[in-house]
Amino acid sequence: MSEPHEFHTIDAILPVLTDQFGDRLSVNQEVLQQHGHDVSRHNTQAPQAVIYPVNTEEVSAAVRICHTNRVPVIPFGTGTAVEGGVVAIHGGISIDLTRMNQVIEINVTDADATVQAGVTRYQLNEALQIRQTGLVFTVDPGADASIGGMAATRASGSSAVKYGTMRDNTMGLTVVLANGEVIKAGGRARKSSAGYDLAHLFVGSEGTLGVITEVTVKLHPEPAQISSAICPFDTIEKAVNAVLEILSSGIPVARIELLDEVQIDAVNRFSSLNNRLAPTIFFEFHGTENHVAEQTYQAKKIAAKYGGTEFQWAVDKQQRDRLWQARYDSFHAVMALRENAVGYVTDVCVPISELARCFLHTKEIVKEATLPAPVFGHVGDGNFHVVFPLDPNNPAELDEVTGYHQQLIEMALAAGGTCTGEHGIGLGKRKALEQEHGNAVETMRQIKRALDPRNIMNPGKVV
Repeated sequence: MSEPHEFHTIDAILPVLTDQFGDRLSVNQEVLQQHGHDVSRHNTQAPQAVIYPVNTEEVSAAVRICHTNRVPVIPFGTGTAVEGGVVAIHGGISIDLTRMNQVIEINVTDADATVQAGVTRYQLNEALQIRQTGLVFTVDPGADASIGGMAATRASGSSAVKYGTMRDNTMGLTVVLANGEVIKAGGRARKSSAGYDLAHLFVGSEGTLGVITEVTVKLHPEPAQISSAICPFDTIEKAVNAVLEILSSGIPVARIELLDEVQIDAVNRFSSLNNRLAPTIFFEFHGTENHVAEQTYQAKKIAAKYGGTEFQWAVDKQQRDRLWQARYDSFHAVMALRENAVGYVTDVCVPISELARCFLHTKEIVKEATLPAPVFGHVGDGNFHVVFPLDPNNPAELDEVTGYHQQLIEMALAAGGTCTGEHGIGLGKRKALEQEHGNAVETMRQIKRALDPRNIMNPGKVV
């Protein structure tokens, strides 16, 4: 792993930044602590100051000052990531982008929008609805994450099986480089073969190559109708095989999620539900009324072949939300199983052909765990998670869970998969990145050194 350069404290630059940002700079200890962690298990390490820019020019000026004075820069969105990407392990300046919350442009005919990095997915969709565009932004990582943060982590979520990941839906970026220079990468054209694909170099870079300040994203037509469904199965194997046949049959599912019986039990307790304690598939279908009805019918038929006869579905929004409540509440339900727990979340993704074997093998790996180990995921694209509710004060538990995680990573890599489908590398998967990519990681480091020779951009993360 690359070694950090010599970093300086903020003492020399604090007066300059204070002049520039005024009350939009904070050294309040509570604020610093809030910006030193995300929702992961990683220990809080606070920055030395937090600034709140409102435009690209302010970000550029601040980064230029930090570059000159060798002060680390840590971009911060909504703090909803799970791999410690915002932890300020070398101190420095946290650039909180939440006040960069303007929807800059919506192009209805071209079905795209350009937003400042701090706009959240809810805010963008609300703007699309208010303007009656008939369009939606479809990437759904679960949390109300910022668009800039989603681009930085190459996020995806439950809708990726139909609409793609953040990589697929990012068209262009404005990025502030480590020396303060501002570049535009990509654009609004639906295709381009002009030079290196810089936009997608920064998508997934987790703030280590520059600060994303604006994002142009694809939009999609709002479906005329949505149907949601759930169906329990007697075994994981039957549930996964039903998923595989549904996918191979050509049914254009919008979402297809699988929760094991441990996860179902957790959400039943947390959300006062009475779902059958069995592996359960959650479906969503988008289209016209006739198309949605046909998709639902075909999925129901296939589910029945594998013993999934308790197939429930609805088109009314309130009823749909009730059916999907277990999936919406899954993470918080697991955390509620133990007082003061923190989440240790695994994130492997495997080829669809390996899904059944790997999901079953995962259940075998964690069956002896001394703490709950529910398995759930976006099985439509081979991505699934184990969420361990970890006691942060018990080192033995961390060692135990880390061992399980390593086994899952090795399983996924042996199957041709990846250590992380959507959460990114951050602090937690740097060794796994080397396992996965071998000497290609050195090429990544060369790119990092070329763009950030002083290593001030989110140092200690990814590479």
